[in-house]
Amino acid sequence: MNIGEASRASGVTQKMIRYYESIGLIAPVKRSANSYRVYTENDVHSLAFIRRARALGFSIEQIQKLMALWHDKGRTSAEVKALAQTHVAALDVKIAEMTAMRQTLQHLVACCQGNDRPDCPILDDLAAAPDGKTVQSATA
Repeated sequence: MNIGEASRASGVTQKMIRYYESIGLIAPVKRSANSYRVYTENDVHSLAFIRRARALGFSIEQIQKLMALWHDKGRTSAEVKALAQTHVAALDVKIAEMTAMRQTLQHLVACCQGNDRPDCPILDDLAAAPDGKTVQSATA
């Protein structure tokens, strides 16, 4: 199948397919006599694997490791689990950071009157110096 068909079958854009090939995430595919890429079902399966791993937030480096483990029939599931657990721990940190950001923004939004007056606790908070002191506006 050509790159367009492989893209539709795997759910990976043609641009990303070319990128994954350029960085070695997928092996270079065979080319037809007219130099078009020719993808097999195995190639599409690998692309779908990558798409799913990306959807779960794995980095390219992690996906390289996962793909190597996937193709290694002598692997242990403990290796795969350890990689996934590390990723879950990183996601937990990101979730905690985003939750704190959301709570801060919710508090600032609740404190803002949202009226015709110029006073705005949201801007005041953003303009605060690292030591917590209020800094004059650049236009003041």
